[in-house]
Amino acid sequence: MIGNDIIDLALAKKESNWKRRGFLDKLFTPNEQLYILNSDDPETAVWNLWSRKEACYKIYNRQTNIRGFIPLRLECFDIESKEGIIHGIVVCYDTTYYTQTTINSEFVETNALLHPIFFYKIKTLSSSEQLIKTNELPFYYDLINKILNPASKSHHGKFERIISF
Repeated sequence: MIGNDIIDLALAKKESNWKRRGFLDKLFTPNEQLYILNSDDPETAVWNLWSRKEACYKIYNRQTNIRGFIPLRLECFDIESKEGIIHGIVVCYDTTYYTQTTINSEFVETNALLHPIFFYKIKTLSSSEQLIKTNELPFYYDLINKILNPASKSHHGKFERIISF
């Protein structure tokens, strides 16, 4: 299982007022809010956590076929930041998802998996034309191995990422 999310930071800054009353309470647990408010860059911390939740929600939805607004059921924990990548976990109910998040001045991008040993197998696809939808879920047809692999697509503002194995 695979999920991803990308956030255009310029667009997020323009369209979202994360400081408005109730915003953090609606999306983030008390521990996550503490992480945001104690961060050197609270705005980027908001989008870091949100991106991780969105990427993991895509896996949760694929696993359960349940759609819903559950950001408080997805709680982020950081493991470590190494070579510009934040390696973390997100817990949703009894399931742990593993995330890798890249943050730069333009975007926040997260890839999520059920097993961290497979991060090295993630590949970025060049276009949606490589995707096949089955039951509204995206898959990538691997011509070499002749199998369907789960895929995930995210777009926000001027950025789009499509990933698979």
